[in-house]
Amino acid sequence: MTPSRADKTRRNKAGGKPQAKPDRQRKGVRPDGRAERRKAGAPADKQTERRSRQPEPQWIAMREGERPAERVPTILQSISADGFHLIDSGHGLKLEQYGDYRIVRPEAQALWPPLLDEKIWANADAIFTGDTDEDGMGRWRFPKAALGETWPLRIMDIDFLGRFTAFRHVGVFPEQVAHWQWMRDVLETARGGKNPPKVLNLFGYTGVASLVAAAAGAEVTHVDASKKAIGWARENQALSGLNDRPIRWICDDAMKFIEREERRGNHYDIILTDPPKFGRGPNGEVWQLFEHLPRMLDLCRSILKPDALGFVLTAYSIRASFYSVHELMMETMRGFGGVVESGELVIREAGLSGDQPGRALSTSLYARWLPQ
Repeated sequence: MTPSRADKTRRNKAGGKPQAKPDRQRKGVRPDGRAERRKAGAPADKQTERRSRQPEPQWIAMREGERPAERVPTILQSISADGFHLIDSGHGLKLEQYGDYRIVRPEAQALWPPLLDEKIWANADAIFTGDTDEDGMGRWRFPKAALGETWPLRIMDIDFLGRFTAFRHVGVFPEQVAHWQWMRDVLETARGGKNPPKVLNLFGYTGVASLVAAAAGAEVTHVDASKKAIGWARENQALSGLNDRPIRWICDDAMKFIEREERRGNHYDIILTDPPKFGRGPNGEVWQLFEHLPRMLDLCRSILKPDALGFVLTAYSIRASFYSVHELMMETMRGFGGVVESGELVIREAGLSGDQPGRALSTSLYARWLPQ
């Protein structure tokens, strides 16, 4: 039901527009010009047909108890993280530094004009061209010289591989550093107890967050529906020298996994969940964020420990206000105490040098429950 970002894709292909046939030759139109009666059970139109294929909403019962306290809006921002920073943005694009490479990728949120000269943008090492949709496919162009598929990167003392994927992503989402730094601090504070804290990372993609948690002393369960992403995450684990850390790499549908965890009575101290807008699982399961997210959060709440350390939801590329995910998290965590803070993750431009804070680029919505 739930793939990684690397596997999300639209299969639609643009084609030539067919010429319309005369009315009397069109299917479903009688010689007298009146539409023929549809067969019983046939959908009235394409819109009705699409609705008929959509999954039914997964209704959940209202939780009892008081709603948590709230902090809104809360903007979490990153400027730079080791080998990464946002150099400039504008005209629907962003210029980024990833290790030794400067990269240009589409960014619909960048409505303003760029600050830097066009020549600097043209001097990038890699430029993504093609579908500008978050999940759209395209290709990379290398203006200077052909580059390999992967290259080494490092964030928060974690070594991993960047990769030029057909979905414009490169294997890491640096705006998530704000969540990862919080998680590392919490885990390091909790380290030294009787048992290591347990972290569940749903839609874990290439595993950078899982490796940050493991390095901070957690026992980690990483779930992703893509075998390719799991393989990539294992590569990153070896590259970081963390093969001895307790990480379970699980290729599975996220909803099915947490349903089983609830039946088994397993619980976690921290849950990270970063679901796509739409996707399919390893066995063709369909995931629709607006239909399935309430049920997913409800299940996650049921497998949080009573003295849990945190619960984080991030949502990319959806037409919604952060208040949507905030109110959902508030209702989900009724009776659990604590506080829900919600808002946006943003990255600030840092210029060519990486130390010149500039404009803020919004990347995603989030809601985060904390025990206090």
